[in-house]
Amino acid sequence: MEKKIGRQTLRLSHPPAIISHANIGGRHEGRGPLAAYFDELSDDGFFGEKTWEKAESTMQKRVLSRALEKAGLTASDIDFVFAGDLLNQCIGTSFGLRDSGIPFYGLYGACSTMGESLALASLLLDGGFGHRTAAMTSSHFCTAERQYRMPVPYGSQRTPTAQWTATAAGCTILEAGGKGPVVTHVTCGTVEDLGITDANNMGAAMAPAALATLTAFFQDTGTKPSDYDQIVTGDLGQLGSEILQDLMEREGYPLGANYNDCGLLLFDRKRQDMHCGASGCGCSASVFNGYLLQQLENGTWKTLLFAPTGALLSPTSSFQGESIPGICHAVLIENKV
Repeated sequence: MEKKIGRQTLRLSHPPAIISHANIGGRHEGRGPLAAYFDELSDDGFFGEKTWEKAESTMQKRVLSRALEKAGLTASDIDFVFAGDLLNQCIGTSFGLRDSGIPFYGLYGACSTMGESLALASLLLDGGFGHRTAAMTSSHFCTAERQYRMPVPYGSQRTPTAQWTATAAGCTILEAGGKGPVVTHVTCGTVEDLGITDANNMGAAMAPAALATLTAFFQDTGTKPSDYDQIVTGDLGQLGSEILQDLMEREGYPLGANYNDCGLLLFDRKRQDMHCGASGCGCSASVFNGYLLQQLENGTWKTLLFAPTGALLSPTSSFQGESIPGICHAVLIENKV
């Protein structure tokens, strides 16, 4: 079977199964509408540590442990882990995994990292290069604010277009030939940049990348949005989702009632005052490894097209007046049962 179909999409000939998944959230996530779908919630933003950065590493360590425990596995049963975060040099991930002993590929796709890690972990198993892999990522509101905007103690004003970085982590464990929902297709995104320079308007910056990847997926597979039970982007928030829906309509691929966005699902935007919604690697990771996968497992959906998006900026690029490129990776998960 030809694995590459079209320019960007890969069809897996031996789709690996998602055999376990776990997610962890913080205080605001525990007060949101998806609280019941978390494996662990903490009111302590430090997660028992002395710094927020150490807290994020602890989240990664604990979410991996949770996923392994649910599958009845240990770290030695995992052949490779694909993971990343938003921090410089991915220290949240590497410090969290330094005692695990698992062969590690560190990734950076900004808020698209859950899709990137899931795609690469699946492709490795489809190629026969391992039996089990883990894909995971995290974000922390306070670490992200300190790195990209203003340290939280400054109490800086947030613009109406701003989104709230999730304090959360998610982990997926995949197995070749295992039982559970399977990853059948992967579409690798392209870097898209339409000149947005406002670091507080991530939805507008990332929407063109979601448009490019989703249209590529539909063209490569010869399908349309209505062919899938659910299509979920990652972290576009209210404004970005509205832009994407408008752009997709113009391209002839209208997103109907089966479309949603992780940035709209994680928080109650009115009651929690999260402006345009949630963002951060941990947003799509925790929503996917909780609410979304549970809908597949309980039979509510049979097909889920998961397409998290990321803004590929850095503090340096913003200070130099650069615009904000975006990326989106799509993964099709199907419940074959």
